[in-house]
Amino acid sequence: MADGKIPSELGTKKISTLLKEYAVPGIIAMTASSLYNMVDSIYIGHIPDVGSLSIAGLAVCFPLMNLSTALGTLVGVGAATMISVLLGKKDYDKANTVLANEVTLNILVGLLFSVVSLVFLGPILRFFGASEAILPYASSYMKVILYGNIITHLYFGLNSVIRSSGNPRLAMGLTLFTVTSNAILDPVFIYVFGMGIQGAAWATVLCQLMALAYTMRYFMDEKRFLHLPRKVISLDWGIAKESLAIGMGPFLMNSASCIVAIFINQQLQEYGGDMAIGAYGINNRLSFLFFMVTMGINHGIQPIAGYNYGARQYSRVRAVYLLAAKWATFIMFLGFVVSVFLPRAAVSIFTSDPQLIDVASRGLRIMNIVFPIIGFQAIATNLFQCLGMVRKSVILSLSRQLLFLVPCVYLLPLWIGVDGVWVSFPVSDMLATVLTVIYLSGLMRKLGRLRDGDDPAILGSSI
Repeated sequence: MADGKIPSELGTKKISTLLKEYAVPGIIAMTASSLYNMVDSIYIGHIPDVGSLSIAGLAVCFPLMNLSTALGTLVGVGAATMISVLLGKKDYDKANTVLANEVTLNILVGLLFSVVSLVFLGPILRFFGASEAILPYASSYMKVILYGNIITHLYFGLNSVIRSSGNPRLAMGLTLFTVTSNAILDPVFIYVFGMGIQGAAWATVLCQLMALAYTMRYFMDEKRFLHLPRKVISLDWGIAKESLAIGMGPFLMNSASCIVAIFINQQLQEYGGDMAIGAYGINNRLSFLFFMVTMGINHGIQPIAGYNYGARQYSRVRAVYLLAAKWATFIMFLGFVVSVFLPRAAVSIFTSDPQLIDVASRGLRIMNIVFPIIGFQAIATNLFQCLGMVRKSVILSLSRQLLFLVPCVYLLPLWIGVDGVWVSFPVSDMLATVLTVIYLSGLMRKLGRLRDGDDPAILGSSI
């Protein structure tokens, strides 16, 4: 695609070809992003003498990091969705204004989150399940991450816009750069400089800063059809409201992840202690790898579905969902195979502690026993968001984690102890799948009845 031209191929090229072109870079980028986090965990888990405590400390940080991610997606995903639809409508000026809005909102939200979190960091981490033994490790890691929070928000938000504006390979390349550089810098900061878990955090922030510098340079080029206007820092409250409304679904999903992680850590601390929290930290990273591949597929369909919905080509919207759902189901099946048949081998990558390996491998096998059924659910949730159907997207985003998982996490351990936490995952997955089928069947019927070019108001919502 030449600079200055709208990627009209989104409305004309064969769906399977488009999904490969857009989803494969997204898959690589999201897998790399997952590996980015896994690298930290692997190096931290093998710190001499304190590896098990350090990885437990990292697990306690997950809820706060998830909340930061939630705020980032609230701004970034909404803006990226708006931009892809505006490009489908050939409204370039408004797309550039939305881009400037995203930068401003990310700075404001990121700064506010950092200040509040740093002031109350100790009590927050204790509430999230940190014992006195693991609190120093969690605190030293999280402080550095919060110092660089604005950098993280801007980098991931603008990376989503690059992908949505028709340049998925660049988005992928930037992610691969951060992963590779982080893998190189982690051992240097952790072992050579003797900074321990804090060194992993500094390596993470530095890598994101380098990637953000290039990203900002990319969007400052006025020759591109999508670029930052001269007045980079600007805020249009009308656009901000619309963007935040669209991003509410993924925001609530990530917020739910934060709440769920808090409850899980608290229950694991009560029924299994620090070792169980460390096990969840490992299992969460392993499970997240497969979820991130599915998210990569979601990122791939976002510009395709958004553009074609804006262009009123509904048959193509339906086709891209069906193909993406097949891909996601296959990926989650692979996660099931690893979790059920190879759990000890997978867990051993993160630690050599025999007790931690035993606890984590048992938990992993139970957690992901019904993994194959949830791939299409993640794609469906994203589709509703792409079409601007905020209410349904929000409900599906909340269902698996907040509506079903949290009650299970609290109730099941009363009867079967720490295993109750692990069993909660497959139970909530099955319940959420039933709800998804109900919502999705209705949408597919409507898309099937619409003819290309019809008014989208027939679907009961607009973007």
